[in-house]
This record gives sequence, structure tokens and C-alpha cells, in this order.
Amino acid sequence: MEFLYEYGLFFAKALTVVVAFGAVVAIIAAAGMRQQHDGKGHIEVKKLNEKYEDILEGIKSVVVDENLLKKEHKAAKKSEKAERKKAKAEAKKNTADAELVHKKRVFVTNFDGDIRASETENLREVITSILSLATPQDEVVVRLESQGGMVHSYGFAASQLSRIREKNIPLTVCVDMVAASGGYMMACVADKIVSAPFAILGSIGVVAQLPNFHRLLKKHDVDYEMLTAGEYKRTLTMFGENTDKGRQKFIEDLEDTHTLFKDFIRSNRAIVDVDAVATGEVWFGQRALEAKLVDCIQTSDQYLVDLYSEADVFEIEFVEKKKLAEKLGISVAAAADTVINRWLGQLNTKFFS
Repeated sequence: MEFLYEYGLFFAKALTVVVAFGAVVAIIAAAGMRQQHDGKGHIEVKKLNEKYEDILEGIKSVVVDENLLKKEHKAAKKSEKAERKKAKAEAKKNTADAELVHKKRVFVTNFDGDIRASETENLREVITSILSLATPQDEVVVRLESQGGMVHSYGFAASQLSRIREKNIPLTVCVDMVAASGGYMMACVADKIVSAPFAILGSIGVVAQLPNFHRLLKKHDVDYEMLTAGEYKRTLTMFGENTDKGRQKFIEDLEDTHTLFKDFIRSNRAIVDVDAVATGEVWFGQRALEAKLVDCIQTSDQYLVDLYSEADVFEIEFVEKKKLAEKLGISVAAAADTVINRWLGQLNTKFFS
């Protein structure tokens, strides 16, 4: 028994070392992959009409009389044939405008934002592909979920959505759970914002925070030196002694960022009383509607279901193919990345909040 106990203990220790080593290797590999957007991905397109029709047909096959169902199928085929014939005749009548004769298309994509808005790389690929085909007769729907994050990251993400508006293509943003701070900065670019009843919106403000270890270092007789060129190259530090002048400058920078945030909302959503809502507060869907932060109350699911009978609805996604080792590395690194970024990412960095 003692031998088995010793052997089991040795095996557990060895397994722990192997797993730990593998995790470190995976984290390093994943970190390297995140630094490169190597273009190995591709655009995937799914027609959501077929999904909705399959669901409807499945229900009808159980609850609708068989004879009535056959009549409906016959009528639907007849209607589709008539529509195709009409479209063909119109295109033949005016060949120059043939490309413009098409049923309305709705292009749907998703954006799930983290603190760095890292989904922006995929978003830019999706938008580029949509803009190569979409016309002002079509519509782009972005299902957006984000609590906000770094100022420059969300500014860039919002500028990607602005590309759609610049082409005069209707843009709708649907928020089912949260579009706060930087998330709302993205949402306000849209022609129409659709919110679920209890989605959280707003939080129009800016925040920055960092710890300071100066007194701890001083207590242990540890000197810290930081050399800069430029009076305000570094206003606040983690290890040096911060000054009132440096704090004041840092606050001024925060206020200026907040002003830019408010001006951006004014230029994209003029109906909002920005001074009244840019307090850092949040609103649930119905209250956000009253404050004109959104245009209507509805879930993204229902919004798309209402569209599919009159339009062709396509879900567009940019997918990067990864090997098994890469998938393992990313999954292991994700947990560590979350913890590390929550701490390191906040050091002397401004965030929408």
C-alpha cells in the first residue's frame, strides 16, 4: 500500500509539471498568434431564411392539417414562380439596370466586444465583404454586445461601422443585453438602434485607474527613477511620486476624451440630449427609449424574423481556420489573458465607462 501511495503521489506531481509546462507553451503560442492577423481566415455566409422556414415547416408538419399543408405548398410554389418571372421580365426590359433589380437583402453580423474590442479585426473583414455587394436598397444589421473598453480600440470599431453609413446603406444595431460606454459609441453610428426591454445602454463617460507603490518602495529604501523628455510625457506613474500638477493634467486629458465622446454622439445621433445622458449612468431598454438613446424595443431575433418574409437575410462571419494545437493554446490562454488584461490593461490607460 505504501508503494502504491508513493507511486500515486509521484505520478500526480509529474502530471502537474507536464500540464503546467503545456499550459505555458500554449499561452506563449497563442500570444504569438494574436499578434499576427495572417489572413488565413475566410468569409462564411448562411441564409437565415432557410433556418426560419425549416423551423416553421417543422411546426406546421405537426399542427397543420395535411391537406391544407399541401395547398399552402402549392400556392407558395406558384407565388415564387410568378416572382421569378416578373423579376426576369423587368431585368430583360432594362438591361442597364439589371443589377439593381433584386429583392431586398439584409446582411447580419455579430460583434461581441471585450476590453480591447479585439473582434474589430474580424468586423473590418466582414464589412469590407458586405460593402463589395450591398446597395442602398439593402440593410446591414449588427447584433452588438459590449460593456466598452479602451478608447482607441472602440473608436476604431465605431469607424468601421461608419463605413456603412458613408455608403448610404441603412445600418441597424440590435442590442439584446448590453451596449455601454464604448459599446454605445459603436451603436450610436447606426440609423436605427433596437434594444431588448432590459438591455443596458449608456454609461457615457471615461475612467482611468492605476495603483501607486511609491510609499511601499520608500518604506523599504527602494529608489525608482523614470526619465522622460517632454513635460507631460508621463503624468501619473505606478512607482514614482505623483504630483498635483500631474494629476490635474491627467484629469484634463480625461475631460477632453469625454468631450470628444459626447461630440461623436451629437454628430451621429442628433436627437439625443447629450448633456443630459453623458453622466456615466446606464439605462435599461425602456428608459433608454425615453431618453432617445434607442429607437424601438424589440429583441434581435424578432427583428430578423419580421424581415425574413420580405427580404433575403444572410448572416456574414469571418472565420479563421486553426489547428487543434492552436485551438488548445487559445482556450488555455483565454483565461490567463482575461485576468492579466484586467490588471495590466488598466495601467495608465483611458477607458470608456
